Amino acid sequence: MNKTFYYALAFVVGVIIAAHLAMNADVGEKIENARAANAAFWSIGAVVAVIIWLAGPNRSAMSRLKEINPLLLLAGAMGAALVLAIAIIIPKIGAGPTNVLQLAGQVIAGVLISQFALWSSPQESLSVLKMVGVVVMVGGAYMAVAL
Repeated sequence: MNKTFYYALAFVVGVIIAAHLAMNADVGEKIENARAANAAFWSIGAVVAVIIWLAGPNRSAMSRLKEINPLLLLAGAMGAALVLAIAIIIPKIGAGPTNVLQLAGQVIAGVLISQFALWSSPQESLSVLKMVGVVVMVGGAYMAVAL
């Protein structure tokens, strides 16, 4: 498949992430406990992740986890903590500002991760045009949130 498919898929994933985070925050507000909502979402997500893994090929891949630096597995804990943080933030400042600021942070981090080819990311050199794009993104985030 060409990159256009993956670009479109990444956009759709962004839409789903925004909806997912707002839904998690809504459950937290309705039950008056963002931590419990977060635990429920991650529990359901864990069950679905195991089903997806078992339904796919190469089920033996899990045995290779012992070869992985344990620090990389902290990504799961980071995910749970960030979703909880967002579930707390959305009711305070709204889904729009939360997602815009989160996206600005992701753009900056993504450019740096690509620049240094971290965590299996292909290396993409930081160019003047990319830096301008980051500045425009941060400026746009400011305009979307503060104005």
